[in-house]
Amino acid sequence: MAIDLRSDTVTQPTKEMLEAMFAARVGDDVYEEDETVNALEEKLAHMFGKQAALFCPSGTMTNQIAIKIQTNPLDEVICDKSSHVYLYEGGGMAFNSGVSIRTIQGDRGRLTAEQIELNINPHNIHHAISRLIVLENTANRGGGSYYTLNEIEPIYHLAKLKKLSLHLDGARIFNALVETGEHAKDYGHLFDTISVCLSKGLGAPVGSVLLGDIDLIRRARRIRKVLGGGMRQAGYLAAAGIYALEHHINRLKEDHLHAKVIGKELASLSVVRRVLPVDTNIIIAELDSHLTADSFVHHLEKHGIRTSSFGAQHVRLVTHLGVKASDVDMVISSLKKEFH
Repeated sequence: MAIDLRSDTVTQPTKEMLEAMFAARVGDDVYEEDETVNALEEKLAHMFGKQAALFCPSGTMTNQIAIKIQTNPLDEVICDKSSHVYLYEGGGMAFNSGVSIRTIQGDRGRLTAEQIELNINPHNIHHAISRLIVLENTANRGGGSYYTLNEIEPIYHLAKLKKLSLHLDGARIFNALVETGEHAKDYGHLFDTISVCLSKGLGAPVGSVLLGDIDLIRRARRIRKVLGGGMRQAGYLAAAGIYALEHHINRLKEDHLHAKVIGKELASLSVVRRVLPVDTNIIIAELDSHLTADSFVHHLEKHGIRTSSFGAQHVRLVTHLGVKASDVDMVISSLKKEFH
């Protein structure tokens, strides 16, 4: 059986998660009558200290809805140039919201208040209106790098001062929280909206949840419907999310340990120029010029190990609940056989 390190989206529901799904009490969520969806939304809203929440099929949808409800056409969104909302959501900001995008070169996907302030447009008819800041925690292309609350707070104060909204793409927010030891509730007052993904490290098969105040989530529900995201008996999926929140958060530390072991081995290989610091569960390695990422991926596939090309000379490996300690040993052994 293949060891799949392409992404933490490849996880399969555990036996216990499936049992929770089959036992779910469901209704029609478009009518807001699905008990399990309601319970998931209430649970996550409470965890992050927000008033309300909305269950959606994907993190792309929750991000796109958050942008739509906090901007108008001709506004501008400020984000890191490597952010998911900019690179991996199909140009959705322009298509869905008609906004301009200001990208900033951060530190492995992380921005500072000073950088952001320099990129807020003055009030002038020649410029788009700076309206929304988007942060990503953890940062995918930053190799799973994360913000601390102390790093976010100056950005929060700047947003308030300049009257900009602040959205968190928290696709892997729990990976950050288990590393920092900080509490989810402390994020609630810093961000206007927060997107939390359930189908990555937490291991649910489908779903993300958008958090915000009552008015924002009421508007978000309408946009979800317009985008075709109104699911009916979605409680079967929401039950997986509830199970994940109750059983799979603390175990993320295992994924981080596994990633550090693999990252250390990669850094020792002569074909690897450097490995980005392994902060959580994502490993990004830059290869020497004589070995392409596609070739690296192909070499490991011969050993039943699946990885991702992340550019011409970069590869990404992601650990998750489907990767056991014995799998890590196999990865190390295969790397030594192929590249030492």
